[in-house]
Parts: sequence; C-alpha cells; structure tokens
Amino acid sequence: MDNLGANGDASSTGVTPPTSAPEVPQQPRPAQVEVEDSKAAACYANFCRVTGAPEELIIDFGLNTQPFGMPTEPIVVTQRIVTNLYTAKRLLHVLQLTVQRHEATFGAIETDVQKRARSA
Repeated sequence: MDNLGANGDASSTGVTPPTSAPEVPQQPRPAQVEVEDSKAAACYANFCRVTGAPEELIIDFGLNTQPFGMPTEPIVVTQRIVTNLYTAKRLLHVLQLTVQRHEATFGAIETDVQKRARSA
C-alpha cells in the first residue's frame, strides 16, 4: 500500500518525499596572508648546506663557481636562513609539491651534473 494522501502526493500524509543530494556545508576559505616583500633581496644559489640543532635548522646558500668535480676554491656562503623545524617541514612539503608539478609538466629533473653534461 502506498503512503499517498488524498491528492496522490506524499505531503498530506506527513511523509517527506526524497530530495536530491543533501546540502554539504561549504568549508570557509582560509584567510589570505598579506605579504609585503619590497625589502626582500634576491640572490642566485647553486649550493646549499643544511645543518641543525634539536630546535632549529640552518640553511646556507652560496654560489659554486666550479660545479664539476671537487671545487678547488671555497664556496662563499652569501645567504643563511635559520628556522624552526615546524617551518622547515612546511617548506619541505611545498617544495616537494612544486617539484612534482614541474616534473609532471616538463619531465624528470636530473640532479647529477655529470649526467646532465653528457646528455647536453
């Protein structure tokens, strides 16, 4: 037996007819952080050294003018970033995502300088 009212609809019987998909509450968008970078200095680096302590990470950047073989001159460190490990982990994550997207678009990045030189 159907649960239909006198008019042939379900509304007069107190039964709610099935509706389309339930509404999903929209997640609030994260707030945009405003960044003022007019005082940022840019430099090129093809060398980095990472050292650390239990509560911080030290990342040194410099220019290796002799990328093939063992450098005979010292590599001059021109920039140093000292950060906590929480920020370092977030940086690691965003760098991984960025490199994955780049490789998906342009192909694998060869980090071995000798292999890159042979294929050129």
